[in-house]
Amino acid sequence: MSGTNPRIAVYPGSFDPITLGHLDVMERASRLFDKLIVGIGVNIEKVPWFNAEERQELVRDATAHLDNIEIRTFYGLAVEFVKECGARVMIRGVRPITDIAAELTMMMANRRLAPDVETLFMIADGELAHVSSSLIKQIAPLASDEALARFLPRPVVAAVRARLQRLRE
Repeated sequence: MSGTNPRIAVYPGSFDPITLGHLDVMERASRLFDKLIVGIGVNIEKVPWFNAEERQELVRDATAHLDNIEIRTFYGLAVEFVKECGARVMIRGVRPITDIAAELTMMMANRRLAPDVETLFMIADGELAHVSSSLIKQIAPLASDEALARFLPRPVVAAVRARLQRLRE
């Protein structure tokens, strides 16, 4: 694969919204690579809470302390986005029980589509390994801000509250 840089990694996801588990993976991956590109995926089959620009802004706010992160939006296959970025490593955050089978299947398909792209699985810190954006959407209407802050970066808590308010109107 010409034009690739092994010191660049791409972490694709929907990040709707970004959680502390996502942030943990981003922080750790940013220490392993010279540059980490966070790809905000747009899936036309899903109805997101936040549009792509809002998700970019939330990720930007949450990762402001990391100087080697770039945030981009992409459409289509994540593995194709990785290649477009000139990277050879795709980071996948996984939850130990729920994600492994699906992620292994996707990794094998990606290997067929782009043999030069390696998938690196990273599990979030133990106390965050169960957190997902879907969980946040389930508990947010009922949880206090303090409870949500156990799962979300602080700026995201306020954005989730504002989104819930708009959904109620």
